[in-house]
Amino acid sequence: MAKIRVVVVDDSALVRSLLTEIINRQPDMTCVGAAADPLVAREMIRETNPDVITLDVEMPRMDGLEFLSRLMRLRPMPVVMVSTLTEQGAEITLRALEMGAVDFVAKPRIGVSAGLQELAGDIVDKIRVAAAAHVRRLGPTPAADSRVSNATPAAAAPVEPVRAPLPRISTEKIICIGASTGGTEAIREVLTPLPADSPAIVITQHMPAGFTTSFANRLDTLCKIRVQEARDGQRILPGHAYIAPGGRHLRIDRSGSNYVAVVEDTEPVNRHRPSVEVLFRSAARVLGPNAIGIMLTGMGGDGAVAMREMKDAGSYNYVQDEASCVVFGMPRMAIQHGAAHEVLPLGQIAPAVLTRLSSIPSGVRHRI
Repeated sequence: MAKIRVVVVDDSALVRSLLTEIINRQPDMTCVGAAADPLVAREMIRETNPDVITLDVEMPRMDGLEFLSRLMRLRPMPVVMVSTLTEQGAEITLRALEMGAVDFVAKPRIGVSAGLQELAGDIVDKIRVAAAAHVRRLGPTPAADSRVSNATPAAAAPVEPVRAPLPRISTEKIICIGASTGGTEAIREVLTPLPADSPAIVITQHMPAGFTTSFANRLDTLCKIRVQEARDGQRILPGHAYIAPGGRHLRIDRSGSNYVAVVEDTEPVNRHRPSVEVLFRSAARVLGPNAIGIMLTGMGGDGAVAMREMKDAGSYNYVQDEASCVVFGMPRMAIQHGAAHEVLPLGQIAPAVLTRLSSIPSGVRHRI
């Protein structure tokens, strides 16, 4: 089997050396080039035709976002961003994921050498996933789409037909979403069509600490519902979405007649913290038929077993189809476990959920 060919783009000679060493230690991949800036990288990519690029965010002569934008418009290919653990780094990384980067690695600000060696397993796993990911040519950015849709009724037309036939929506349900690689954009596409009076939404997206606050804030500016990072003990309310904090599990519990969020630092599950398994298992136990499950793009099988438990407990589950996934790992495993009621393209999930909610007879609704 041919090795995965990787080009490393980073202005730090130390980082280039470390990433090259980490990549070349793997039997299934090889670093075919390392560039100090995007202009050098451009020629290197033409010469070596790599399968994956690791791309630093902040570089001289052309920043990583500008280079990524040009790359995804002219020659789309899998990119893993290398970002810093700062608020600014998180914002830039989210923009890179919007532009089509498959995933990112958060490098430490100090102790870079030891930090990257500790992350070596994560780095090469993400390169392997990126090599097999579905990459699409870059179109208009979500932010641009949002500005246009607010400016003209015609641009908002793709959203309005979803809401027009829904005179009454059940808000007594809770929607539980799990995602990993490619999930930041998939979650945005599910959330943005939802009306302000939609049911509560609880989300686990595999993401390290330091990035979920920016992710939640960005979604909050794009959505009609309110989006926030979950806090331990807060009540789960309709019209709100709650995202598991990076590096911490999120589950649902009851407090009297209310549902509340529980955020905790317990051991990783399926190698992940936060884990979709933790969220979905709590939904099966606490919500039962009051839950709607959604499994989106992601590598591995986290959450598949618990999603079947949700189904057995009475939830109704949607799974993203292979063609619209960046990585069809978690959805595939959910399907194999018999957890899905419907397998749909990403763009059809939100309309299907809203249609189902609008048709639930009042006699079978469950109060929060």
